[in-house]
Amino acid sequence: MLRNLLPSLLALAILDSGSPGGNKPTGEVAVDPATVKLSGPGATYSLLVHGKGSDGRLVDLTRSAKYQSQNPKIAAVSPAGIVRGLADGKTQIIVEAGGQKKTVDVQVSESTRPRQFHFENDIVPLFSRFGCNSSGCHGNSLGQNGFKLSVFGFDPTADHAALTKEDRGRRVLFSAPESSLLLRKASGSMPHGGGIRIPADSFEFETIRGWIAAGCPMGDPKAPHVTGIRVEPAERQLDMKGQQQLRVIARWSDGREADVTAHAKFQTNNEGLASVSADGLVSAGQVAGEAAIMTSYMGSVATFRALVPRAEKIANYPNLPENNFIDGLVFKKLKKLNIVPSELADDADYLRRVYLDVIGTLPTPAETRKFLADKSADKRSRLVDELLQRPEFADYWALKWADLLRVDRQVLGHKGAYGFYRWIRDSIARNKPLDQFAREIVAAEGPLSENGPANFYKVVPKPGDRASTLSQVFLGLRIACAECHHHPFDRWSQTDYYGMQAFFAPVALRGDVLLASGQAQAKHPRTGNTVLPHALGAEDPKSKNQNSNKNQDSKSKIEKDVRIELAAWFTSPENPWFARNLANRTWAHFLGRGLVEPVDDVRDTNPPSNPELLDALAKQLLDSKFDFKKLIRTIAASRVYQQSAKPNATNEKDELNYSRALFRRIDAEVLLDMVSQTTGVEERFPSTPAGYRAIQLWDSKVQHYFLKLFGRPARVSACECERNTEPGVSQILHLLNSPGIQAKLSHERGAVAKLVRSKKDAELIEELYLTFFCRYPTEAERTASLQYLTRHAENRRQAAEDLAWSLLNSLEFVFNH
Repeated sequence: MLRNLLPSLLALAILDSGSPGGNKPTGEVAVDPATVKLSGPGATYSLLVHGKGSDGRLVDLTRSAKYQSQNPKIAAVSPAGIVRGLADGKTQIIVEAGGQKKTVDVQVSESTRPRQFHFENDIVPLFSRFGCNSSGCHGNSLGQNGFKLSVFGFDPTADHAALTKEDRGRRVLFSAPESSLLLRKASGSMPHGGGIRIPADSFEFETIRGWIAAGCPMGDPKAPHVTGIRVEPAERQLDMKGQQQLRVIARWSDGREADVTAHAKFQTNNEGLASVSADGLVSAGQVAGEAAIMTSYMGSVATFRALVPRAEKIANYPNLPENNFIDGLVFKKLKKLNIVPSELADDADYLRRVYLDVIGTLPTPAETRKFLADKSADKRSRLVDELLQRPEFADYWALKWADLLRVDRQVLGHKGAYGFYRWIRDSIARNKPLDQFAREIVAAEGPLSENGPANFYKVVPKPGDRASTLSQVFLGLRIACAECHHHPFDRWSQTDYYGMQAFFAPVALRGDVLLASGQAQAKHPRTGNTVLPHALGAEDPKSKNQNSNKNQDSKSKIEKDVRIELAAWFTSPENPWFARNLANRTWAHFLGRGLVEPVDDVRDTNPPSNPELLDALAKQLLDSKFDFKKLIRTIAASRVYQQSAKPNATNEKDELNYSRALFRRIDAEVLLDMVSQTTGVEERFPSTPAGYRAIQLWDSKVQHYFLKLFGRPARVSACECERNTEPGVSQILHLLNSPGIQAKLSHERGAVAKLVRSKKDAELIEELYLTFFCRYPTEAERTASLQYLTRHAENRRQAAEDLAWSLLNSLEFVFNH
């Protein structure tokens, strides 16, 4: 067994210290670039220094290197390797690292050229870099102390006016620029709630001072603009505690490139794996995995990926068996991370896990006995097939889709909400292809009473909200913030947002009938331009001649419902998000964590932890014509899904790479049903017929304290975060002390009372363990339970209730594992 192999494997591990010096440079040191050309006043370029480590990998030496300029009057160099041009001419930078010396040729030109200031290109990036226009500072909707900037600088014209015209122009002083209120506040020479943001001796201070001295020009509207950025290096393997300096290069519309590292913003997607400083120094933690570092500048974004393996290498990595393509792709990455996956879960753990994941229901003791007694090799796959045909499958997954699509009785009324829910459940029961399911929602029309998905348009009445909700649900894209400004972490602009909104502009309710009639267009709130419908990532059809045709209104009257085109694009194989989003959501449900996490925040700067696996899952979904059940069968059949939750010495800290099963909080509705099932006493819900289980509740507004306490979503947004999956003290106290749960445990017609009357002690103990844990008790558990019942023989039923209570309050019961 794999468990028995681990000691010998670990004994063969090769120790690597994991510190910045663990992979010590032993080969040639290189400086990137070898030649630097600096053009224009104050031009800079960041040097990156690396050497080859003892294992052949590159090791960053940028911060440990020593730098010296041969002629500091021509070019200066900082301790971090940033070269700045000061006067025209040539010189060299001497770089000393890893016991070697390297020379970088530097040429400076046009250093005295008068600077042509441009507010959007020169000043706005400084406000972004130092957080002045963030939502927590002057980018707040109300601003700070009467001074408001557009959040993330999305409206430079308004920002320019705020600085130069508002408050009688007192924020800038042309005659003495350094005495301007703007600079005095930012430099800390007078009290400022944000503290010192731009020191008086900094190049940034001098840039703003020069701009003010030049008369605060807005700049040439035809000046070159940023078209994109790249981060260098794009990826790197780091030792634990290792570091990597990043460099950000911006590309401009006139073809030139410039180092903008000093004014870029950085953010990590996992602080525990790797952090990043304000100047782009990435520092790995002490947990194995892969982190993404987002960098942004002037609305463009790029990502650096850091792979951080365990320090202890495994000399003879085991040859792991693979059930399907999932295993190969997961194990390939685990090998890179020096992590050995856990052994397979036993039949009892797999049985309980797959029941909860597929149908949101525990197996009965009889079902458990039958499965554990089955010796056939294919019993796990046959079990999944059986579960997919059960009515509970449709109940459970209808509940999950009803949350996302916001089936809300308070908005839709009883009849409308139930009709919407029935359409969802019937679609799942029929295994309707997921692309057809999505198309029927996106392009829904007709009477609400006859067309279930049309109710979506009543619960989400605004065109923009419809666009952002459907994008989040079916594509995993969050575009809502682009309604007001450029997305801070992604490519989406206001034009993209209003291009999607335009698809839904003609859609309206006429009584209880959903119709599409009118103009498919939207108005850009900042420019006033007309925006025609276009899919995300596509060019606005009218972008080249905005407002050039006075008869545009007549031309934009739709001849057909443009949502039909949108629905086709949503579900097209060429759509880069649809299949991946559905695959990722399904994977997250079964494995406890999405390949992209959060699952509804897909963006270039939040890449998947295993992109090859996400691509493969999406491809299978496409190849199967969006067969949801087939995707579930594939995931459930994988060895990765069937791994034990018991960690080994290599994966005990890993919760990101699917090396073991994770302990997962159980959905509120599922847990309530588990309590009712194990105690043998059904739950009664207000205004609901007897016999309803919690996973069958189509009405999220049914009042129930347990469901609210354990995180049932309110269905007011499409965000997965609405369902609270974090455990809390109040939940623990409720399970321990709830009179309602105690009443179920002690009910005269409950499961415990029946067992006490019909079973001897040994049989009663076995039945309780099968009921609550879906497994037989261990010998130690049998002995301890039997001793407890024997000691309390005079009140045997109370003792049995105590035993059941202790099982119900255990981690093994309240978590999926």
